[in-house]
Amino acid sequence: MFYPGEKNLITDVDNILVGNAEDNIVGTGTTVLITPENSIASADIRGGAPGTRGVGALNPYNLVDTVDAIVLSGGSTWGLEAASSSANLIGKDGKGFRSSPEIKNVPMVPAAILFDLNNGGNKDWGDESPYLNLGIKATENASTDFNLGNTGAGYGAKAGSLKGGLGSSSFVSDKGLQIGGLFAVNSYGSVVNSQTGQFWAATDEIDEEFGNKGVPSSLPEDILSGSSTSGILANNNTTIGIIATNAKLSPKEAKRIAIMAHTGMSRAIRPIHTPVDGDIIFVVSTNSYIKEITFKDINILGELGARVCSRSISRAIYEADSLFDIISWKERYS
Repeated sequence: MFYPGEKNLITDVDNILVGNAEDNIVGTGTTVLITPENSIASADIRGGAPGTRGVGALNPYNLVDTVDAIVLSGGSTWGLEAASSSANLIGKDGKGFRSSPEIKNVPMVPAAILFDLNNGGNKDWGDESPYLNLGIKATENASTDFNLGNTGAGYGAKAGSLKGGLGSSSFVSDKGLQIGGLFAVNSYGSVVNSQTGQFWAATDEIDEEFGNKGVPSSLPEDILSGSSTSGILANNNTTIGIIATNAKLSPKEAKRIAIMAHTGMSRAIRPIHTPVDGDIIFVVSTNSYIKEITFKDINILGELGARVCSRSISRAIYEADSLFDIISWKERYS
């Protein structure tokens, strides 16, 4: 039997840490997830406008299959700088890949970004962007406890016509299997029925974690017209996320779970995987669960991954507060 973990956060997976940092003048932020030693990872991109760093290395057929951290950030291309400063800090602790003992360690810190440059705030930051500093602060802030909503990579995010944010959720089993999700939601599509405020992913909700508003009964016409989205000509979107589990996975198995987990995005956001979204899901395995994983287990983990995806996305919007001129779900519907 599976149920939400004690925190209902991705840090219910043992030895996973999450840190966030924000710049409330610029209106942006960065999230860093730090993994235990020998964690493997893969990723799957479904959006038409991704912005990433180090994702090619996560191909299951390539040399290095471990990661030391994963960075999610606002800021579009500039946000990728946060991974450099995070990697530098992590490398000082001796983490990273070594091809031989005498060669300097190389921290493996892939990253994905979202476009929050026109969602408010002062983006005229001069010669140096804020993201190197945000990467350091987020790494230093890494903990098992963190806030949701207007925090980290979700600080300046917008989801359709509502304030976006950072969301997380988890499942654990009586036998010790753990899985959790962490998503920054800046989607072109809408996460709710605009007429009622009901979340598209309501059937996955547990214990009123996003308001218990009920299941939407219809698809409003504004989904097709674009009025409940970020706008037909928008180019400022993306939902980026991480799923972590303690299950022992190969890189190919992690890749399959990432593919399956994208189903959670389609449950939670309409439309999804558009030409202007850079949607990506990373899957991390800490490899600490004793039981060997079967094909049946992969199927279960893929479905659980989809559910923590949809729940995390919904919680991101539910927990967000209005910012600049972007109205939150709380202000409009609660």
